[in-house]
Amino acid sequence: MSMTDPIADYLTRIRNALHARQKYVDIPASNIKRKMSRILWEQGFIKKYIVIDDGKQGVIRIWLKYDEFGNPVLTHLERVSKPGRRIYVDVDNLPRVMNNLGIAIVTTPRGVITAREARRQKVGGEVLCYIW
Repeated sequence: MSMTDPIADYLTRIRNALHARQKYVDIPASNIKRKMSRILWEQGFIKKYIVIDDGKQGVIRIWLKYDEFGNPVLTHLERVSKPGRRIYVDVDNLPRVMNNLGIAIVTTPRGVITAREARRQKVGGEVLCYIW
């Protein structure tokens, strides 16, 4: 199946699973999705994730995180840079999401990192998404 925007598909699958109150979600794997999942885990937005090798491209299984009242920890996932309109920023214009309560995931020459880490490393790049 041909997909024009796999990152938007990744975010939409997570968003739909959260609305359905699912325990976990399976997403077709790619290197950038693995790195985004690692960032979500490190920032405490998901419980855990694993990469399942299925002999093809693999599957990322993400266990979603909810608070004690059953509300999802992830409340907003927004795609910023799209295939039709790429959004590049330099180090001075890196976004601050929800006054640093959320994160912006940026792809840089040094890899896929958060905007906060990109600011620390003094490097700009393409803003993939905002998450809070």
